[in-house]
Amino acid sequence: MAREKFYKKWGFQLDYVYIGIFGCLGAVARFTISRYFAFTWHSSFPLGTLVINLAGCLAMGFLLTYSTERLTLSPQLRAGLITGFIGAFTTFSTFSLETLTLFTKGYITYAILYVLLSVMGGLAAARTGINMARFTVPLSAGQRSKA
Repeated sequence: MAREKFYKKWGFQLDYVYIGIFGCLGAVARFTISRYFAFTWHSSFPLGTLVINLAGCLAMGFLLTYSTERLTLSPQLRAGLITGFIGAFTTFSTFSLETLTLFTKGYITYAILYVLLSVMGGLAAARTGINMARFTVPLSAGQRSKA
């Protein structure tokens, strides 16, 4: 009863706290990985953003499936991880801008390849994450009897 009272009063605000904290971590992770690829990958192809977005699709597919089918997470923690961290980690706006930049600079093949790899790879990564959550993570004894 006390828990329900607490959530009614403060739960909504806790969503914002979790999203803010995890969003900060996701943005820093994206920046770090982007910088790494910028310094190690010397090409016009935006490999860093592609890797980040594909990893984000994989993580989102896994976390969303795992946290709803295998593990009980608080709504705040789930929102923090998925909306906060992964939302800040991945970036559609950067993908869009980089694609337009490739087209503008005449790298038509790179631009088309980037779009195809991002969209098809993102769908494949999300499906892989879902499958990983469902098939590679063993159920606990209590969950096996329910399945």
